[in-house]
Amino acid sequence: MSSSTESPPITVPEGFSLHTENTSHILISSKDEAFLNPVQEFNRDLSVACIRVWSEETDKEKGARWKAAQDRKAKRNSSAGTDQKRPKTQEKQPIETQLVSDSQVEFSPLWGVNGSSGKVKEYRPYTFVLLEALSATGLRAIRYAREIPLVRYVIANDLSASATAAMKRNVDLNGLGPAPESNEETIPSGGASLERKVGGPTLGKVRVNEGDACALMYNHRTEKTRVDVIDLDPYGTAAPFIDAAVQAVNDGGLLCVTCTDLSVLATTNYPEKCYSNYGGVPVKAEYCHEAALRLVLNTLSTSAGRYGRYIQPLLSLSIDFYVRLFVRIQSAPIEVKKAASKTAMYYVCTGCQSFYEQPLGRMVEKVHEQSGNVNHLFKTHIGPPVSQKCTECDAPLHVAGPMWSGPIHDSDFVGKVLEHLEANQDKYGTSVRMKGMLTVAKEELGTPFYFTPSRVAGFFHSVCPPLDDVASALLHAGHDVSRSHACPGSLKTNATREDIHDVFRSWIKSHPVKMEKVSEHSPTHKLLAKEPRREANFNKHPQSVTQSSAVKLVRYQQNPTPHWGPGSKADSGTKRKRVDYEEVE
Repeated sequence: MSSSTESPPITVPEGFSLHTENTSHILISSKDEAFLNPVQEFNRDLSVACIRVWSEETDKEKGARWKAAQDRKAKRNSSAGTDQKRPKTQEKQPIETQLVSDSQVEFSPLWGVNGSSGKVKEYRPYTFVLLEALSATGLRAIRYAREIPLVRYVIANDLSASATAAMKRNVDLNGLGPAPESNEETIPSGGASLERKVGGPTLGKVRVNEGDACALMYNHRTEKTRVDVIDLDPYGTAAPFIDAAVQAVNDGGLLCVTCTDLSVLATTNYPEKCYSNYGGVPVKAEYCHEAALRLVLNTLSTSAGRYGRYIQPLLSLSIDFYVRLFVRIQSAPIEVKKAASKTAMYYVCTGCQSFYEQPLGRMVEKVHEQSGNVNHLFKTHIGPPVSQKCTECDAPLHVAGPMWSGPIHDSDFVGKVLEHLEANQDKYGTSVRMKGMLTVAKEELGTPFYFTPSRVAGFFHSVCPPLDDVASALLHAGHDVSRSHACPGSLKTNATREDIHDVFRSWIKSHPVKMEKVSEHSPTHKLLAKEPRREANFNKHPQSVTQSSAVKLVRYQQNPTPHWGPGSKADSGTKRKRVDYEEVE
C-alpha cells in the first residue's frame, strides 16, 4: 500500500495545521482556501480500495489477452514452419502501453520469446491515468498516487486558484510533484495538465491543473486522449459533470461519483430540482435512499447511452449524508438497447408505501430453430400496473422515476474488494466499517426496494415481529431475502408487497390489534380487512439473513465530532452564478 516515494521532513508554517490521513499529509490553512471534510475518510478509504481492485482486475484481463495473443502468434509461426519477418512499425500506442519510467513500473514475469529476433518479449503491467475533476486540497489525489501501485499519474483539477495553490503545496509536501531540477522545454500532450518534458523525465505523479472540470474532461473525450478513471466528488450534485465524464472514460474504465444533495434526491421537497438535475422524480418513503442511488444510476445510464455506451454498476452505496457510486463504462450498441428494460417508473402508495414497478421497455429473446442463434427484440412495455389507488390500502399513488431498476452492485467485484480489505486491514483507518458495509452489499439482492418490519407494523398498528421471524416467514414461503446496506433493521426481498403484508396479517392473528383505535376510513383498516392468502411459518429458517448478526459489523457512522456532516463550502473569494437548493437551505 505504501508508495516507494518517501515524503521529505514536514515543517508546518505559521497559519497552517497538519492533517494526516493514512500515508498522506496536507497543510490546512486557517483561511479556508479549500474544502476538506475529515469525516469523508471512509469515502476516501473505500475509493482507494475499489480503484485498486479495479486496476488489478483490469491488469489481469489485459495480461490474459496479451498472453493469448502471443500464444496465437507462436502457434501460427510454428505451423508455418518458417521464421516470420519482423512486423512493420506498430501504430501509435494507446495510453495503456505508453512507456513510463522504470521507477514507476514493476515488470511481470517474462511470458514469450520473439522467435525471429531472439529478443525476449515481456508484459508490462497496465498502469492507468486517473482524473480527479474537483480536487480541492488534493488529499484524495495524493492518496491515490501513494496507495495504488498501478497509478501512472493523477490529474488533480480545480477551478479555484486558491485551491490549486493548496494542491501544489500539498503535492510537494508528499514528494509527488515534478523534480525541482527539471527545467527543460515542455510540449503539450492533450492539455496543460498533461505536458511532458522534451528528452527529460516525466512530470510528477500528481499533476495539478487549474481550470473548468467539464472543459478538462471534454478535452479528453476522444478515444486516444481518454483517461481510465474519473472521480467526481463535488460539493452538492455531480449532475453538471456527468455528461463530460461518461465521454472521457476509457472503455472498461471506472467512473466514481459522489452526490451530497440528498435533500433533493431522497425527499420530495424539491421534485422539480431533482428532475432538472437527474431527469427523474424522487420517492418519499422509507426506501428513499436506495431510490436516490437508482436516480443517479439512471442519469449515468442515459448520459452514457447518448454516446453508444452503457454502465455496469460495481458498487452503489448510500452513506450518511451522501451517495457514492462506482460504475464501469463500456461501449456496445446491443447493451445500450437493453437500457430501457433496466429503467422503470414507480407508483408509490402514500398510505402503506407499497410500490408498483412500471418498466419502460422489455427485451424478448428469440432462438432460431435451426442455427440456435439468439436474437434480441426490443419492445415497449404494457402498463400501468395499477389504477390511481393502491390495491392494498386504497390510498392515492404518487409517480416516481424514471430510475434504474437493475442490480446496483456486482457481488463478484465487492467480494474481491473484501478479499483485498482482509489482507490490508491495517492500511485503512475505517476498515471495520468498510468490512461491515461491503459484507452487507455483497449479499444484497438486486431487486428494489427494502422495507423495515417496524415501519410495516406501524401501518398495521400492531406489535412489531422480530426481524428474524419476518425473514424466516418469507424464506419458508419460497422468497429470497437479504439485508440492505442503506438502513439498519431493513430487509430486501423479491416477494411482492402483498406477500409481505400477508406475513403481518398472519402475525396479527396471534398478536391482535385493538380495532377500536383504528378509523374505518384509514389505510390501516383496509389492510386489516384482508385475510392472508396463506398462513406464515415463523419457525427459524436455516438460511435466515439475521444469522450474520452474530458477527459484529459496523455499517453506520457514529458521530466523530459535534455538528458533523457535509460542512460549509470553502470560500474561494469568487461568486458562483449557479445556486443550488442544498446550498441555501
